[in-house]
Formats: sequence, C-alpha cells, structure tokens
Amino acid sequence: MDRVVVIKIGGSTLGNQDTTLADLVTLQQKGLRPVVVHGGGNLVTDWLDQLEVPVSFVKGLRVTDAKTLKVVIAVLAGLVNKELVAAIQRLGGRAIGLTGIDGGLFEAEIKDAQMGYVGEVAKVNLPLLEALVEAGLIPVIAPLGLQSDGVAEENRFVLNLNGDAVAGEIAAALSAEQLIFLTDVAGVCDGSGELIRQLSPGEAQFLVTSGVASGGMIPKIEACLRARSGVPVTRIVDGRSPHALLAEMEGRGQGTTIA
Repeated sequence: MDRVVVIKIGGSTLGNQDTTLADLVTLQQKGLRPVVVHGGGNLVTDWLDQLEVPVSFVKGLRVTDAKTLKVVIAVLAGLVNKELVAAIQRLGGRAIGLTGIDGGLFEAEIKDAQMGYVGEVAKVNLPLLEALVEAGLIPVIAPLGLQSDGVAEENRFVLNLNGDAVAGEIAAALSAEQLIFLTDVAGVCDGSGELIRQLSPGEAQFLVTSGVASGGMIPKIEACLRARSGVPVTRIVDGRSPHALLAEMEGRGQGTTIA
C-alpha cells in the first residue's frame, strides 16, 4: 500500500505533554497513512504492582502467566488503546482501536513455554487492516494475538505479544515506506553510551549478540531487521523530543537508522 508508515509508540508517548498524537493527525491530514502499534508496559507493571502480582522479564519480554495475562488484556486493549484513540479523535484525526485478536489480525504461536502466554506472530492477515487504512482511519493496535495452535485454557486463546515485534511484522506485511520506533532513549548506543546514527544489519545483529544492546532495545533492533526485507527505512528515535515524528518525516530526525 502506498504512503503507509508504521509507527511504534511506547510509554513515553502516553504523557499529557507529548506531541506524537498531534503529529499523527498532521501526517494523516497531509495524506500519509499511519499505522500505529502501541505499548504500555509501564502501566501494565503499575497495575500488576497494585494487584501484588509478581513481575519478571527475560531479554526484554514480560513473562506472562494466566493472572498476568488478564491484567495485560485489560490495560492494553482497554485503558491504553481507547485513551489513545480518544485523544487522536479529539485532535481532529480519524482513528480506530483494535488488537491482533480482532478479525484474526495476528495468528500467534507460543515459542517458549517458560515465557507463559507470550506469543510470536506467525501470520498477519491483512484484509481487515488494509480496509481500515483505505477507509482513511489510523489503526491503533494493541499487541495481543490469537493463538493459532493452542488449547483453550484460562486465556481462551489470547497471547501477549511484544509490541516492537508486532510493528516489524506489520511493516513487513504491508511493505511500508517506513518503520519508526519512538522510544525514551536517543537511539541505539555503543558500549560507551554514544549514539550510533547508522547501522548495517550485520552491525545491528552484532550489538545484540555481543550484549551491547540489551533489555527493550533487543526486540526493537530485531524488528527492524525483520522488516528490512520489504521496508526501505527503519528508524529508532527519541520520541520525547517535541514533534519528533514530524521531524522524522521531514528528514530532520535524530536517532539510529538500520539499513
């Protein structure tokens, strides 16, 4: 699809002073077709803490048991998703909120049983997403998927997905013009903490395997590498800067390009 830009926004974009949502509306009004994948992990953790549910991560991914999954679904599909859609609408945009469960958008599989109800996208079913984009809407997608090969237990076929990985899969499936990660850091940094502005796929993979890239940066880099087969530009940038998204689209962005 022409003029599609996939944008992953994390917790840093959910504050009242952030300009990302206004930027999305501006891009839509200029004729671009944004597709948004959101996170919300920090808010999930806050709710888990309030409910005294233990929290653990492995390589930047949340271990998700049945009780944790219920909170993940409630916070991401409910609170975060609908607040984002409401804010975009109030700013003059046209948006619709959904998860990867809706319409079977994401078929997902459990790859590591030790992670619990954590899945990886096995297939992106595009007709629903393409119809929403063609209708002039900004799809705002919560990273939950429909388990394609499981047995219905407490989770009723729902899997928790990593939002970064989801963004990479969507960008690849749509052959998007760009994949942009808006983060709460300057970009990808080297071992001394200095920003790396340009990385080849091999250099990016080395940062992961060597341990220089860690935590939540790992799935972002891996998503960029996954999308590179069909997406000409993949970027990891600081979403805390005012109008960072507009700066990106105008070629003034500061961050890391993996190409």
